[in-house]
Amino acid sequence: MTAMQPLPLAPAGSIHVASGVDFLEDAEGSGSVFLWGMAAWCWRGGDAAARRLAAVQLVNSKAARQRQVAEAFGVHENSLVRWRSAYAAGGAAALVTDRPGPRGPSKLTEEKRAEIAELRASGLSLAAVARRSGVSTDTVRRVTVVPAGGSLPDASPEEAVHLVPLASPMERAGERALARFGMISDAPPVICEGASLPLVGTLLILPALAATGLLEIAARVYGNRAAAFYSLRSLLCSIVFACLLGEPRAEGFSRLCPKDLGRLLGLDRGPEVTTIRRRIEELAQMGRAEQLADGLARHHIDSHQAATGIFYLDGHVRAYHGGRQVPKAHVARIRLAMPAELDTWVCDANGDGVLCWSADPGASLAGELRATAQAVRALVGADARPTICFDRGGWSPKLFKELTLARFDILTYRKKPAPSEPRRAFGSYTYTDAHGHEHHYLLADRRVAISYQGGRRRFTCRQITRLDPATGHQTQVLTTRTDEDPALIAHLMFSRWSQENFFRYMRAHYALDALDSYSTEDDDPARSVPNPARKEADRALAAARRSLAVAEANQGRAALAGRRTETEIAQAFSDAHDEIERLAQAAKAIPARVPLGLIRPQAVRMTPERKRIHDAIRMATYNAESALARLLAPHYARAEDEARSLLREAFGAPGDLEVVGGELHVRIDPLSAPRRTAAIAGLCQDLTATKTCYPGTQLTLAYSVKSGS
Repeated sequence: MTAMQPLPLAPAGSIHVASGVDFLEDAEGSGSVFLWGMAAWCWRGGDAAARRLAAVQLVNSKAARQRQVAEAFGVHENSLVRWRSAYAAGGAAALVTDRPGPRGPSKLTEEKRAEIAELRASGLSLAAVARRSGVSTDTVRRVTVVPAGGSLPDASPEEAVHLVPLASPMERAGERALARFGMISDAPPVICEGASLPLVGTLLILPALAATGLLEIAARVYGNRAAAFYSLRSLLCSIVFACLLGEPRAEGFSRLCPKDLGRLLGLDRGPEVTTIRRRIEELAQMGRAEQLADGLARHHIDSHQAATGIFYLDGHVRAYHGGRQVPKAHVARIRLAMPAELDTWVCDANGDGVLCWSADPGASLAGELRATAQAVRALVGADARPTICFDRGGWSPKLFKELTLARFDILTYRKKPAPSEPRRAFGSYTYTDAHGHEHHYLLADRRVAISYQGGRRRFTCRQITRLDPATGHQTQVLTTRTDEDPALIAHLMFSRWSQENFFRYMRAHYALDALDSYSTEDDDPARSVPNPARKEADRALAAARRSLAVAEANQGRAALAGRRTETEIAQAFSDAHDEIERLAQAAKAIPARVPLGLIRPQAVRMTPERKRIHDAIRMATYNAESALARLLAPHYARAEDEARSLLREAFGAPGDLEVVGGELHVRIDPLSAPRRTAAIAGLCQDLTATKTCYPGTQLTLAYSVKSGS
């Protein structure tokens, strides 16, 4: 019979070292090493030789690897190498050594610690505190870690000193095996405590991400998977962290260190590219991306009532460069028609994303206005009167009338040329925005009637015209809003640039144009499209008419040259007119539009479900970053111009992680300049006040910035 291994029943509070090996040490320094739940080595507090002997024999017996033992015992691997060499040369007696360092009493008494802490809290630099207290700069750095608020952290100096630099996450091989056999659906986070850990600054996003409701809404929509090591929470956080670190596509995970990402997740390593794609595909198969987007939109509107009285609407074209027969669309930014997919985006007054969906091929902005009105009405309720703002692409007076009757206000530019307002009609107006900036306008305000359906009907609304005093150019804005101050309406219209900035930033940093999935689905074969044969016939007819026009212009010259008689010239023109008539009749006989299946039976569209899931995650991440950028404003003078660049620097900064009681302390290394460090320190103080818990745990996040030298 084969002997069975005992169960690894380690005592509570022990540290897992390797398979079947656990390490336990109390506050007094007394400890034990357990092999398969049985104590194999033990030592009393202060007995350094016995502790070293346990570490050496643990490695020599091959129960654990040298690096694992060094991390568990809190020493450098080189120290363990020296201990093993001394033991091999002189046995256990060689592990007994005198106390290193000076033989006299330590200068670092409790009174000295209090003195250093008081001097450091007063704002003095490390060097100044060292000079006044009579100790080294390194001693001051070890004793004090000053957080954003200027007070000492809850952790004692001894706890801060014993953080292992670049600590490796705890191995989770056992839980991965359980997940493969379907026995667990989530590997709970285990915080990797350590110093100078890469990318710790990314954890700054967690309070703002919690405010978006992404994790809770996704859990409600998709539920829990039956068996998985990476839970839905870990999957979403991985994608959010990757976006903030400049790798928003799935293949970007191959360029991130798995161990660094694992520390952020509370796991041993981050997911691989294949894992991300497989898990997102599993979610896509459930077909609930629309529910996810709707849940995020409702949560956003409930949380941002002041910003969701106005909705900015615009379309975005994602160019396609593959070989499939994808419908074409006009890409305005490169002024070219090419295969592409159309997306419709709705943003709030701050330019944050609210809704997104895939539009039908060839959809106009005017057509998308109706879909937007239905979606917004479902979100805000029947009693609200929201404003929809859009550009000239949505021009349709008939639709404006419908929206007004449906209790919507519209805000757009006037498309057709209108008579210029006289100079005396303009008045000076000033609007002060939420940032305290004053905006000065020369405005003319009056009622206008826009005719449509051949002049048989009219749409009456308000026209606010802005005059540019430098060039004299007039810009007409149409609206149904009744605000007394026209400057407010003008500012809302001209603030539509916030959505353009949203597109620009999302393209550059969040892979807005990414396909995210290469799978396709058949296009609707019954969809009506322009007939290529009719285009060719119209092109031939236009060419014949141009030739006739040139001939008519040169008719007199040909007669004077005497090359043809009047009869020949008349006959030639008669034949040309007959040909044009024939071409016109032939073109008229060809239908202008035909079903797509007749001309392009292989036409496909990109499958939208995976793209919509990624878009929802990216939109929530962008909104969370926007919230942090707004929080930076009181702490950073150039926040309006540099807030996001400062945040990107902070996200990539290393830092310390330490669990103190029920708090997870995140201490970020100083940034590139003192003013930027001070701004992030102020942000840390604001984020700590939110009392946000680290996802999947009960640990409250406490942020701070480590003091510089």
